[in-house]
Parts: sequence; C-alpha cells; structure tokens
Amino acid sequence: MRTALTELLNIKYPILQGGMAWVATARLAAAVSNAGGLGIIGAGNAPAQWVQNEIKKVKQFTDKPFGVNVMLLSPHVDEVMEVIVEEKVPVITTGAGNPGKYIKKLKENNIKVIPVVASVALAKRLERTGVDAVIAEGHESGGHIGELTTMALVPQVVDNVSIPVIAAGGIADGRGLVAALALGAEAVQMGTRFLCAEETEIHPAVKEAVLKAQDRDTVITGASTGHPVRIIRNKLARRFLELEEKRIAPEELEKLGAGSLRRCMQDGDVEEGSLMAGQIAGLIKEIKPAGIIIEEIMKEAREIMQKIARGIDE
Repeated sequence: MRTALTELLNIKYPILQGGMAWVATARLAAAVSNAGGLGIIGAGNAPAQWVQNEIKKVKQFTDKPFGVNVMLLSPHVDEVMEVIVEEKVPVITTGAGNPGKYIKKLKENNIKVIPVVASVALAKRLERTGVDAVIAEGHESGGHIGELTTMALVPQVVDNVSIPVIAAGGIADGRGLVAALALGAEAVQMGTRFLCAEETEIHPAVKEAVLKAQDRDTVITGASTGHPVRIIRNKLARRFLELEEKRIAPEELEKLGAGSLRRCMQDGDVEEGSLMAGQIAGLIKEIKPAGIIIEEIMKEAREIMQKIARGIDE
C-alpha cells in the first residue's frame, strides 16, 4: 500500500507509531520499523543523553527508517535537537509548540519534520515554516488533546494544506486505516494500539488496565488548565475532576499531575498515575508482537478495500 507518506518516509506501510513519553522506547520503535511502519522514540522530558542512547539502540535493532518525537516544551529540547542532527535521525515528529526555529538546520541534514496539529489554523501556519507533513490528531486520542474529533479535523486539514496529512486519534485497526485514507489522509498514527505490543516496555499493570478498558472508560482531566488530557478513569482522574469542580487554581492541578505519567507507565501505579490512553482502548483485547499488530491491520484494510472495490464494480 503506497501513499505519498510512505514514499516520503521510505516505509512499507502507512502506519506511524505514536511517540509516547515513558512508553515509546528503542525496542518498540525498532519492532514497528522492522514490520514496515515508522517506529518512533518518545523523547518527552528526557535528557539528551537518554535520547541518544535510545537512538543508538534502534540503529542496532533495525536498518529501517525510524523517528523521534520531540516535546518542544522540554527543558532539554535544544540539546535533544543537537543529538537528532548528530545521529542523523531520518524523521522527527513534534508536539507542544512550533518547531520553526529548528527547521532550517533539520532540513539541511535531510531530516523530515512532522508536527502534531489540532486545528486547521496551526496546520497552515506550520506548512509555511517548511514542515514535510502534519499529524492531524483528534479529540479521541490519549494524552494531550484538542477540541475537534478526528472525523471532523482530518478532512478540513487535508483541504487546507498541500503537504501529506497523517490521521491520529481513535484508530486501532484496518477499519480505522481505511477510514482515514477515505478522509484524505496519507497515513495513520497510532499510540494506544501499541500500548499492548509485546515490545512495549511499560509495567504489566498498565497493559492489563488497557485490556480491561471499555468504550466509556476514558475521561478528560485538566481542561480548566487549558491543557486537557485524556486518561483511563482511576483515582487520580476522579481527584482531578473533583478539584476542577471546586475551581482549584490551575497551578495546584499541575502539581497534582507532576510525575504522574512516569509513575503509571514505569512504576505500574494505575490508580494514582496518569494512565494516558485513547477512546479506542476498548478495541484492544490481547497482547501481541508489534509486527503481528501491523500485519493484521494491513490484512483487514486490504480486505475492506477489496470489498469496496467489488461493490463499486457491481
């Protein structure tokens, strides 16, 4: 299945793995890349040395293209960008800001730049800075979210930019991939789906919580701070919602959330930690290798597209 995005990134399948902080390490990224997608290391707030170590590990595990997700609000962002250039990382995705100040140097080193956007206005502004593609991420996704759903956001972004658009949010299988392509996207990015990959190095309790999740088990916390986050309902979520009802100062809510993602993903505290996952969690029923996940998605997508084609022919 070739698209403008697979050609741009030199990958086999139009599937990117989300660069989730404290989740997306070298082992997962390499497994996804080896399976034909684009594996991505999640830099999060990690120091540059950690990011460099993970990049070197990926290079040991695969000779396929891979990427690094850079959170532009990280205190280490400048050093991380230097490492990315030094290591000649093929692709970066970015979030929480505008990568404009880094684009010239990245492009000089043949590094593809793909920011996450939650609105048409941001997509258009970033296209003017010279980015190679954008990830239009809908409200259904896990972690930090925007206001528009994927179904509403993706076609509007597609209609307003000339660069490839990648759909994200609420996509976990071949049906979601085909739907995204029908909306005009050239690929999909999936985060929650890979939480339960065998190669994902998070605490087993997190994977178990995702497997148990149902369709209505995620909630949005932190909306009053201006930075809403979708997580699976737990004690931390209930405390957030209770405090928001009492109109607690945003600074106090931010203190409550500090360190909660690592506490969940690495330490396994699925009650007091931030269990970031998207609404699609209810579709995930078993743990399996990333390569099998991708092959199943592609098989289902091909079957759906063949069925559609037969229907049109008839």
